[in-house]
Amino acid sequence: MQAPISRRTFQTNLIAISLFAGSLARTAMGTAPSEEPKAKYRVGIIGATGRGDYGHAVDVPFTKFPNVEIAAVADADPKGLEQAAERLKSRNKYADYREMLDTEKLDLVAICPRWIDQHHDMLVAAAKANCHVYMEKPFCRTMLECDAVREIFAAKKLKLAIAHISQYSPVLDMSLKLVRDGAIGELLEIRARGKEDQRGGTEDMWVLGSHMFGLMRSFAQGDAIRCFASISFGGQRIRKDHVVDGNEGLGPLAGDRVQAKYSFPNGVDGYFGSRRNMGAKPSRFALQVFGSQGILEIESGYLAPASILRDGSWSPSRSGKTWEKVTSAGIGKDEPIKDGTYEAGHIAAIRDLMLAIEYDRQPRCSLTDAVQITEMILSAFESERVGREVPLPLETREHPLKLLS
Repeated sequence: MQAPISRRTFQTNLIAISLFAGSLARTAMGTAPSEEPKAKYRVGIIGATGRGDYGHAVDVPFTKFPNVEIAAVADADPKGLEQAAERLKSRNKYADYREMLDTEKLDLVAICPRWIDQHHDMLVAAAKANCHVYMEKPFCRTMLECDAVREIFAAKKLKLAIAHISQYSPVLDMSLKLVRDGAIGELLEIRARGKEDQRGGTEDMWVLGSHMFGLMRSFAQGDAIRCFASISFGGQRIRKDHVVDGNEGLGPLAGDRVQAKYSFPNGVDGYFGSRRNMGAKPSRFALQVFGSQGILEIESGYLAPASILRDGSWSPSRSGKTWEKVTSAGIGKDEPIKDGTYEAGHIAAIRDLMLAIEYDRQPRCSLTDAVQITEMILSAFESERVGREVPLPLETREHPLKLLS
């Protein structure tokens, strides 16, 4: 009789399957970039004026699809609701998104608010109404919330895509191809930083670091398996009395400085750092991929700038080499795609979600991706709490800052 597998082994197997599925999704997208969804979708929009609003305009891109009917919009703020209904040309308006989900027969829901303290409840309600979801980031506040959402979406066989629009970028596709084809030699390490403005530290890690972790996972071609992090406030290790209620519904938060290292299955380490009020102009908010023969740098965003330094010394002042622009067409070539706006990124993501529904595959930035990005964030808090490297998936499903003594 075969011995039962452990929870950790089960989760690891699920991750491997999801990564393979994600790879297939990226390949499928790459082979048919002009394909349009064929099904009709009744869409409901959830906003929260004054509490995350409609995120980075997550709602309006749905109006660009001829196969979409925006059936209803929900917002507890009366003025915000009226403005959204006019903007989206929706006749059906609800003060309570639960009533909208119970009343309307929707295929897909846009969860737009940026504040993540509402995300878990909205996601569970959408799943109970058998709706697929496109949503603003970050995902959820704790691994307990992530687990609950993952369970109900799996049980209902629903798709979810999250608005990390960098993941849908043709420039990212080309950058990944260049690294895979050896343009910078053997991959050695990956480094990223946040914007390091007044949010610098752990708030930066939540809000902007999530984009970097998505990119880091793409280049590392897998999920982080270990994390070792140092988080401090005012030069001291964070303590229970440092914990505050984070902005924008982030939940428990502490730390104006964070330095985290992540180990990946292919032997590559990724690093993320942020320190409050240490930003530069231009910003260091970008991901750098270091190889034995050069560096590739990519910023966050749809059609975000990327460049390559084909210099194994990583030192143009010594080598005389220069940085070269990378576009979706390749190194040093003009960008053939003209619309690099945030809206264009949403449109690419929504299109991919609809095709994922129709072909029964995972979206390019799926629920699994959202969970793993969240786990990278929370593992930094857990590593600081216990004072050592921690394995992923995390054993601790509570928020680590709630366990500080």
